[in-house]
Amino acid sequence: MNRVIIARGASNHRRFRGRFVSALACLTLALQPVAVQGQTTRQLSLVVHDAQGQDVACRVHLADSAGRPQQATGLPFWKDHFVCPGRATLNLPVGLYSYAVERGPEHERLTGSVRITADRNTQLMLTLKRISNLNRQGWYSGDLHIHRPYQDVPLLMQAEDLNVGPVITWWNRKNPWQNQELPRPQLKHFDGSRFYDILAGEDEREGGALLFFHLQQPIDITQSTREFPSPMTYVSQARKADPGVWIDIEKPFWWDVPVWVASGQVDSIGIANNHMCRSRMYESEAWGKPRDASRLPAPRGNGYWTQEIYYHLLNCGIRLPPSAGSASGVLPNPVGYNRVYVHVAEQFSYDTWWRGLKAGRSFVTNGPLLLVRANGQHPGHVFRAPQSPLQIDLDLTVVSQDHVPQLEVIRDGKTVQTINLENRGTQTTRGRLTFQRSGWFLIRAITSQKRTFRFASTAPFYVEIAERPAAISRQSARFFVDWVAERMQRVTGNVADEHQRATILNYHVAARRFWQDILSRATRD
Repeated sequence: MNRVIIARGASNHRRFRGRFVSALACLTLALQPVAVQGQTTRQLSLVVHDAQGQDVACRVHLADSAGRPQQATGLPFWKDHFVCPGRATLNLPVGLYSYAVERGPEHERLTGSVRITADRNTQLMLTLKRISNLNRQGWYSGDLHIHRPYQDVPLLMQAEDLNVGPVITWWNRKNPWQNQELPRPQLKHFDGSRFYDILAGEDEREGGALLFFHLQQPIDITQSTREFPSPMTYVSQARKADPGVWIDIEKPFWWDVPVWVASGQVDSIGIANNHMCRSRMYESEAWGKPRDASRLPAPRGNGYWTQEIYYHLLNCGIRLPPSAGSASGVLPNPVGYNRVYVHVAEQFSYDTWWRGLKAGRSFVTNGPLLLVRANGQHPGHVFRAPQSPLQIDLDLTVVSQDHVPQLEVIRDGKTVQTINLENRGTQTTRGRLTFQRSGWFLIRAITSQKRTFRFASTAPFYVEIAERPAAISRQSARFFVDWVAERMQRVTGNVADEHQRATILNYHVAARRFWQDILSRATRD
């Protein structure tokens, strides 16, 4: 005999878009209990439907009363969750279980509990509904830092409603393709709007982490040591092997960021990165440049530090688009937790998505959806005016299941305007900026979530008045000059071999010249 429970509500039964979210899912228990290690268990079958009543792939966090995650046999599992194509079977001891069912930020987040009893079958019915459909508006999402087995990636992407997911399969200590024929094609396309490449790579050492995309074959970095050779050696090899390689700075606070940026060889930088996790922050900078923790305290200080460094780059005239990555498979994040949405005006494809990312027609997020038009233009646009003033009208939409108290207008690194919001759900508002001189601006939304840095940020918009570039900030340029000097001291202390040390420091000497030149052209504080 089955016990049927209809659970209604999401996120603790909070009202979303002015109505309660209802749910439909099904957990079916076997007719006979099973004894496992002295405990009575039941077999549970999970079925998750969409609003049309069709099975929908999703991520499931299921935990017992002690908070221990439960795993479904035969389905991809990582840390505290598994993904399923809409159906899963589990053998669980009798007891009370909590669940959360998610499918990326464009679907509602369902939470609740279910009690498994020994005397009867139980069915818990849930429906996972959309709260937004950004593909219909030309926006497509990607996660640039995936370490999961590539055989699992199609289901992982479906469960997170992710469009682009290159998979990192080679790095410093491991190259699984070294003694076997490379797979062809390496770029996989499925479901009409999902792509993944299984030959992405990562160089992660003392200077930090660089991610490599679009290479037709891995470069051999397995003989590298903590400092030698310089990561720039592999950057040069990659560019020589394929001029179309895409190189991403995985985090802004890695020690070698000033060198990588000065080289002009990097394409993007991860401002929504794996220090930002679903349920916690990694509060230190690991082996990166540490922040002033008294000014930027834990747990969210690292998130603000990441933003600050990116703003310093923009204040030095560096137009580097932001990216995002979750490091699922290494750190506890689900695939797609940190993601970048790119607007594709033409036919969506793998190539047009990357071209849109290069142009900065994007926003990054690990929660809120943030759609901004400035004078009708998407992020990345360069506004040019023959004279001042230039007036820019902002149309802003935020969709969030977490409370976003306000939107921040960041201009030349400073918050110049805040736009208060009322509640969760979908909210639209407007703003206005007036520029007397060249500069840049972006929009940021930070949620009230205290355990982690859950936010969204557009890529920058740029303003050029009277054909003049934005004034360089003396403070920002000095920030990087000092950074290079500090990093050079670290290299000297880390590398005993004189030849290796000199070879590495050559890149830092060149970077010092680059940032000193920028400092010499600074015209504002």
